[in-house]
Amino acid sequence: MSLLTPEELEKLAGAETLFRSPIPVQSLSSDEFMPAPQSPKQREFEARVKDIGARLARHNGMTRRRFFQTAAGMAAAFVAMNETYAKSGAPIYDTSNAEATDLLMAQARADALKDQFVMDMHTHFLREGTPIRAFVAQREAVGKAGWNPLLSGKPQTIDDLMFPNYFKEIFLDSDTKMACISGSYWVDEKFSFLTNQMKFDAREKINKESGARRMFSHAIFTPGWPNWLEKVEEENARLKPDSWKGYTIGDNTNKHLSKFPFRLDDEKIMYPFYEKLVKWSKDKPSLKNVCIHKGLFPPSVEHQFPHLLGFCNVNDVGKAAKDWPQLNFVIYHSAYRWVGGPGATADAAWNQLQRTGRVDWVTDLADIPGQYGVRNVYADLGQIFAHSNMAEPRVAAFMLGAMIKGMGADHVCWGTDSLWTGAPQWQIEALRRMEIPQDLQKRYGLAPMGAADGPVKRAILGENNARLYGVSPAKRAAIATDKVARCKEIYDRHGGDRTNLAYGYVLKKG
Repeated sequence: MSLLTPEELEKLAGAETLFRSPIPVQSLSSDEFMPAPQSPKQREFEARVKDIGARLARHNGMTRRRFFQTAAGMAAAFVAMNETYAKSGAPIYDTSNAEATDLLMAQARADALKDQFVMDMHTHFLREGTPIRAFVAQREAVGKAGWNPLLSGKPQTIDDLMFPNYFKEIFLDSDTKMACISGSYWVDEKFSFLTNQMKFDAREKINKESGARRMFSHAIFTPGWPNWLEKVEEENARLKPDSWKGYTIGDNTNKHLSKFPFRLDDEKIMYPFYEKLVKWSKDKPSLKNVCIHKGLFPPSVEHQFPHLLGFCNVNDVGKAAKDWPQLNFVIYHSAYRWVGGPGATADAAWNQLQRTGRVDWVTDLADIPGQYGVRNVYADLGQIFAHSNMAEPRVAAFMLGAMIKGMGADHVCWGTDSLWTGAPQWQIEALRRMEIPQDLQKRYGLAPMGAADGPVKRAILGENNARLYGVSPAKRAAIATDKVARCKEIYDRHGGDRTNLAYGYVLKKG
């Protein structure tokens, strides 16, 4: 099942048509919206990464495909990104030709950072028996494209988007230490990724078998549905979720069936729910976290569903946060709007930034603490970081700087939306290496983010989520010696390859 029309699907190709680069050379999408065409800058990056990969592969006596599976290959891709997008010689990513050339130097850097605490509170997998099949073709495309060497030559099945492979890609193929299983829902429930019970079961399985608290789980709440508050009460008691997540758009994946959109500041619908969370959080503090999907609503989707626009932006967040200081409002995807579609080129957000000094609706979110005098609004990165790095990394840098400036580095939280984009390691590396270019710092009054293991990036990658979910230093220490840690040590020693993955549909060239 796809939300795209047959005419739209005819214009698309699988991502196997792209060059096999550690960092995608063109913007991608799921089947929720049309992807943007490859921009001139992305074409330039593709040419550069092909050239640098070929040269350094010969230097190291290996094929280009094998070179791009190494830590040096990852560094080389970021060198090509700098050469493409950096202005006046000011790099966006912390990398060098020396690191890209020297396999041992690159691996030493990766080893030095592998124990960094990364807590990804925005991850997904699919349920058994799901009728959803679009993601299977996307994963197979990734293997053919060479982004993930572990998928190459291996036919993909729906099982690859289910629990066993989820565990592998999150905890073995990346530096992620803790994660939250999220979900979404459809009006037709059989198309929902996971039920709340399934998320609970997966959480309990991983934590029991690892011997430590590795996994957290959301429960989805559905305002406006018949007896929804009664269901919330029953599932809170039985499933003990770590936090609750909602979609103000209603049915996000099947928008034409969306019957129950809602606003966070709707006093009649939402405030009774908040009262329950305040009460329950006295025994379980993480239930103060209200996780809300926002954004990912480009003009092309707005054109199809104009009545849903007001539910996708953040104009309902400030009042709700001010009225409920006891709660934390964690806005998923940081409400980023520009995810592609007809008329929205890959650099649409950059063009908007040049015209207005703002990016829809991320800047609006960053302004809320100052406008409303609140400190309980947080930005989850989610799909925003992967997409903006592929489309225009200067936008990614600006958005991080703007959110840090408006909300504080202690209010920006790590989430990757994996497995949809595969193992999250390339996103982790992108944040570790990224710096806000000096021209953007000066023009917009932004502060530098600093070193890969500096206080700002440590906060974003893990410490902020740890605080929100009550992960103490003792709990963090416990996972260093649990069963998962031992499995990863063996996996890395005996053939586990570094995974740099993103996938989906792309527009056909020509």
